[in-house]
Amino acid sequence: MSIDASHSAALLSVGHAVPPHRLLQSDAAAAARRIFAHRYAAFERMAPVFETSGIRTRYTVKPIDWYFSALGWPERNAAYLAGAQDLFVEAASRALENAGCEARDVDTIVTISSTGVATPSLEARVAGRMGFRPAVERVPVFGLGCAGGVSGLAVADRLARARPGSTVLMVAIEICTAAFRMDQLTSANMVATALFGDGAAACVVRTGEAGLARIEGAGEHLWPDSLDIMGWKVDPTGLGVIFDRAIPPFAEEHVGAAVDGILARIGVERASVDRFTCHPGGAKVITALEATLRLDQGALDHERAVLEAYGNMSAPTVLFVLDRLVKQGLPRRTVLTALGPGFTCSCLSLAQAA
Repeated sequence: MSIDASHSAALLSVGHAVPPHRLLQSDAAAAARRIFAHRYAAFERMAPVFETSGIRTRYTVKPIDWYFSALGWPERNAAYLAGAQDLFVEAASRALENAGCEARDVDTIVTISSTGVATPSLEARVAGRMGFRPAVERVPVFGLGCAGGVSGLAVADRLARARPGSTVLMVAIEICTAAFRMDQLTSANMVATALFGDGAAACVVRTGEAGLARIEGAGEHLWPDSLDIMGWKVDPTGLGVIFDRAIPPFAEEHVGAAVDGILARIGVERASVDRFTCHPGGAKVITALEATLRLDQGALDHERAVLEAYGNMSAPTVLFVLDRLVKQGLPRRTVLTALGPGFTCSCLSLAQAA
């Protein structure tokens, strides 16, 4: 696929941020045992997920004891708002600095988040701290979940190409730990407690420049009758995770064909992909992705490293993987993939400029 630098958008930079509280997985497992073992008959059967998740540390917006207190929706969303604003500023500032830009250079902001409610939206709340122009355009996007990092970058690409020369900042922020629930005695809640952490990542996109790589195209695949695989349910206590079907076997059976279809639609040959960069939803999901994408076992090494150090932060996580690849040096063609509620597979192809 030929790349016309004057009409395609370039990824100029990536930056990420995590909150101040570092949570050891061993401490999370011990806390879960104190909270659930005496109330949840299936706890011993579920407890190994803390060891098999592939996670060593995570980062949280609140210290661990906060999550043991009686929390309702107001307290949880307040934690989301405070933590998300700080992470937005840190991740966005880092991405802008890496791109050689300032906040006043930004023409459009795409904000991706699904773990809390913010009206006014997050980019408006931090506009003064960041120094955005009053004329900046705002595109807040809710509900993409773990697919949000890839889909959000695709939205930024389309907006940049619609106005050549404009600077688009995309920020993905998730405060997943605001949804930790002591009241839900379910296997889905145990998995969520073992997997999720908080974090943010940002990208700067602009047309007419070489940048780190050019965005060749993007696409999604939505499976019918799959709403029960992943999502949120809402009650007065807050958000509760939905994992009603096992994701790793679904991914292994279906994702490879979906990715092949997306690549065909955007004109990228499957054999030309040098590196798949995947959202590391969990250790079993990574193994399933290697199988369905026909990769060697262990090929998704950066994904495992990010999962080990940060856990599953939902939307930003794949951009943490991308940031590691940028620092290492991107190959000629990289395809980002992420799975999210819908149930959806989102893909985006990056290629080095000729």
